[in-house]
Amino acid sequence: MERPQVENRIAESLNELPKGSVLFVDDFLDYGSSESVKKALLRLKEKEILIRLAHGIYLYPKIDNELGVLFPSTEEITKAIARRDKARIIPTGTQALNKLGLSTQVPMKVVYLTDGAARSIKVGKRTITFKKTSPKNLMVKGEISSLAIQALKTIGQKKVDENTIEKIQSILRNEKIENIIYDAKLAPAWINKILMKTIR
Repeated sequence: MERPQVENRIAESLNELPKGSVLFVDDFLDYGSSESVKKALLRLKEKEILIRLAHGIYLYPKIDNELGVLFPSTEEITKAIARRDKARIIPTGTQALNKLGLSTQVPMKVVYLTDGAARSIKVGKRTITFKKTSPKNLMVKGEISSLAIQALKTIGQKKVDENTIEKIQSILRNEKIENIIYDAKLAPAWINKILMKTIR
């Protein structure tokens, strides 16, 4: 297939996608070889139809009249990568604390546990690291209880104070009880106690 044809087909397919979509080379392999798709995406970037976020990752930009290009959050990019790789992910560290509202610090380096490939991706000034973990760590069912476990692991048993525990237990009241019971079994013993106190 001629190169311009690949580019035209990709450009046409963009019209069916919502603005703000995060795109990958793999999304367009029906239109040509990996190499021709890569070249077509680079040409669309040169024409300012797409924005290159990182190696092999593009944005079909949504543009606000006042704010300009609305870039996706680190989490949106990460979820798009996980969907592409059919991998499970869990935010850890400051990202988990931030999502629970326990930290106002927006981390420039985020680490996710995954059952996909381990790697680091630089997006602008941000770095997303995927850290390979055991399947057990990804078996959690609840989004809030999963974040609570990672947040507590980040703080550490010796450093966690009553105030933080109370905050976490208060947030956990929004989680399904069966999820808390299930996820507590997967957590270290000291975190299990904190989680189980929520439902008593």
